[in-house]
Amino acid sequence: MDSPLYARFLLLPLMAALIFTVIMPALSSLVTSPTVSGGQINSNSVLVALLDSHYTEIAELVEKALLLQTLEEAVGRHNLTVFAPRNEALERGLDPDFKRFLFEPGNIKSLQTLLLFHFLPSRIPYDSFPSARHRTLSGDQMILSSSKSGHHRADVAGVVHPDSVLRPDGIIHGIDRLLVPRSVQEDFNRRRNLAEISAVLPTGAPEVDPRTHRLKKPAPPSPAGSPPALPIYDALAPGPDIAPAPAPGPGSGKHWFDGHRQIKDFIQTLILYGGYNEFADILVNLTSLATEMGRLVSEGYVLTVLAPNDEAMAKLTADQLSEPGAPEQIIYYHLIPEYQTEESMYNAVRRFGKVRYDTLRLPHKIVAREADGSVKFGQGEGSAYLFDPDIYTDGRISVQGIDTVLFPPEESLTPAIGGAKKDVHVVKTAVSKPIRGKLMELSCRVLGAFIDRSRFTTCE
Repeated sequence: MDSPLYARFLLLPLMAALIFTVIMPALSSLVTSPTVSGGQINSNSVLVALLDSHYTEIAELVEKALLLQTLEEAVGRHNLTVFAPRNEALERGLDPDFKRFLFEPGNIKSLQTLLLFHFLPSRIPYDSFPSARHRTLSGDQMILSSSKSGHHRADVAGVVHPDSVLRPDGIIHGIDRLLVPRSVQEDFNRRRNLAEISAVLPTGAPEVDPRTHRLKKPAPPSPAGSPPALPIYDALAPGPDIAPAPAPGPGSGKHWFDGHRQIKDFIQTLILYGGYNEFADILVNLTSLATEMGRLVSEGYVLTVLAPNDEAMAKLTADQLSEPGAPEQIIYYHLIPEYQTEESMYNAVRRFGKVRYDTLRLPHKIVAREADGSVKFGQGEGSAYLFDPDIYTDGRISVQGIDTVLFPPEESLTPAIGGAKKDVHVVKTAVSKPIRGKLMELSCRVLGAFIDRSRFTTCE
C-alpha cells in the first residue's frame, strides 16, 4: 500500500528540476526579449519610438517602402542606431524631381536603400561617437566624424539632437537632413541625364535603307491591329529606279541635320523642365514617334510641339489609349509642321483674331485665338491655354506647353446634307430647260407665222 505513495514522493524532485531548467528560461526569454512570436515588436522597441516621437514622417516612409519586417528582424538580432531627420527637416533641401523619383512604383528598391542607409546594426551613443566608417543595413558605408568643438556628423548631416530616443534595443540621433547614399544618387542622375535613353533609336527597331527606302532586315511578326513597322511615307516613296534625283531639302532623304540628336535634346529638356514626363514617356516608350520625328528633322522639316503637361495627360482614360494607334493619333494632332514660337503665335492671333494651323493628323487643323493675354487652342470645353511658353526652341523644333490634351472636333453631317440639296437643285434647273433639235426649231418658226408661238410650251 505504501509503494505508490513512495513513488509519488520520488517524482516531486524530478518535476521541480524540469520546471526550473526548461520552462522558467523560456518564460524569462519571452519577458526580456524585444520581439515575440508572430513577428510583433515590443512596445518599448526603438521602432515603436519612431511612431511616438518627432520622427513620424520617416516612419511612414518605412511603412510605405515595406521595410517593417526587415527592421523587426534586424532588431531581433542586434541593437540599432538610427540617424533620423525630424519631420520639419525631412524635405529640407530635397529636389522635387528626386522626391518624385523615390515615390515612383518602379523605384521602390532605391527608396528602400535610402531608408536602410539611416540604420546601423550596432549601438553608438553620443558620448562614445567614433570617427570611422560603419556599414549600414543597406550595405553602403557611412562615415561618422566628430570635430574638436564637439559637433558630430553622420555622413553629410549634422547630429542636432543627440540621444533623442533611448531604448533597450536601439538609440535614435536626430539629424538636420535626409541622407542619400551614392548608389541612389547615381540611379537618379542616370535617369535624369538620360544616359541610357533607348527610345530615340529603340533596340530592335527596323532599320530603313535611306537609298532604297526598304527595310534592311525583315521585321519580326507583329500582332493584328499593331501599327506598321515601316512608316507610311517611306512605304509610298518611289524607288531610285523610277524617282528623279532628289533635291536638297525636306523629303530628299539626305540627313542635312542631326535630327535624332535634336529630338533627344528636346525630350531631355522636357524631363529636366518638370511636369511633362507623361508626354515624354509616350514619345519614348509607348510609341516610336521620337524616331519618326528625328527622321523628319534630319531631312529638313521643322516642327512645333504642343506638349500637354502631366495633369492634362492624367485625365486621359484607358479607353482613349487602348485602341491600336490611338496614342500616335493623339500626338500627331499636337504636332504642327511649322516653326512657331510663343511670340509669333501671339502676334498672329492678335493681328488676325483666329489662326488655323495644320497638324500631322490630316486633315484636321488646330484653331488658335487670343484669350486673356495668351494663346488659346481648340474650341469649347476641350480648349487649352499656352501654359509654359518656349520650353525648347532651337530653330527647328519648338516646344510649347499646354494645360489640356487637344482632340479634333467631331465632324458634322449638316454641311454635307446642305451641299447635296444644293447639287440636286442645280441638276433640276439644268434638266428643266429642254434642248431642241433643228427640226423642232424649224417647225416652231412655220407655226409662228400663223399662230402665236407662246401657246406651245415646246416652242418657248
